[in-house]
Amino acid sequence: MELRSMRYFLAVAREENMTRAAELLHVTQPTLSKQIQALEDELGKKLFVRHSFSIELTEEGMLLRKRAEDLVSMADKIAGEFAALDDVTGGDVYFGLAESYQIRSLARQIKRFKQTYPGLRYHITSGDTEQVTEKLDKGLLDFAVLADEPNTAKYNHLPFPNRDVWGVVMPDSHDLARKEAVTVDDLAGLPLFCSEQGWANDIPRWCGERMDELHLEGSFRLSYNGSLFVREGLGLLLTFDHLIDTSRGSGLVFRPLSPRLETRIYLVWRKYQVFSPIAERFLESVQKEMNTLAH
Repeated sequence: MELRSMRYFLAVAREENMTRAAELLHVTQPTLSKQIQALEDELGKKLFVRHSFSIELTEEGMLLRKRAEDLVSMADKIAGEFAALDDVTGGDVYFGLAESYQIRSLARQIKRFKQTYPGLRYHITSGDTEQVTEKLDKGLLDFAVLADEPNTAKYNHLPFPNRDVWGVVMPDSHDLARKEAVTVDDLAGLPLFCSEQGWANDIPRWCGERMDELHLEGSFRLSYNGSLFVREGLGLLLTFDHLIDTSRGSGLVFRPLSPRLETRIYLVWRKYQVFSPIAERFLESVQKEMNTLAH
C-alpha cells in the first residue's frame, strides 16, 4: 500500500468527485480511477459508491479515511523533521491542548522561542485528554497539555505553575447569580452542562456521594459551545474560570464552587520520545522556564 495511493484516496474522499480530485492532483482522471481501483482490489473492499455526478464513501471507505489521514500526517511530520535536521533556525512542532487560561503562558513561551528560532512553525489542535493522547500516542503530536493527571508510565510531564478553578457559568439574571459561591445544594436537580472528562473525574471529587443528585443535561468538549446553550436558558455550565467571557455586559456570570475545586494542568510528552531538533530545543526552553517559575 503506497503513500501516494493514500493521498489520491484522500483527495477523492474530500472532493467527492473524481474529476475535481484529478485536477487538484494534476493527474488524468483515468490514472486516478486506476489507482483507486487498484487500492480497492488490494484491500478487497469497495471504498466508494459511484453516482452519476458524485461519489461517496462506503463504511469501509470511512474507516480507511481515518487511517489514511493519520498515515499521511505522520509521513508529512517525518519528512518535515528530516528537512529540519540541518535547519537550526526552525521546523515544525505539534501541540494538542486542553482548555485552560494557562495556555496563554504556553503561547508566551512559543512567542519568545520564535524570536530565537524564527523558522518555527507550530501546529495546534484542541481536545480533551482522550483526544489529544490518542494523537500523542500515534506520534502525530510532540506535546500535549492535559487537564488530568498524566499516566507516568507512558509520559514525562511538567506541571503548569497555577491551578484552574471550577465554577458555574450562568445568566446574570439567574437566582444563583446573587451568591458568591455555589454548593451542591444549589445545583441539585438543575440541568447542568459539563465536559465528559470533568463530569467523570473532577465533579465527583467535589460532591462525593451526592453525585446522583446532580443532573447532566448535556456534555460539551468546548466550553464556549456550552455557554451558548446557557445563554438560551437550557442549563448551567460547570467549567474552569476565565474560559468564558463573563465581564460586565456579557449577560453571563461565573460563580466558583464551594467547597473550592481546582484542577492542575500538565505539559506532557511520550517517554523515550525522539524529538526533531526544534522540538528538542523547545522542550529545553520550556523546562528552563517552568523551573524558574517553580522557584
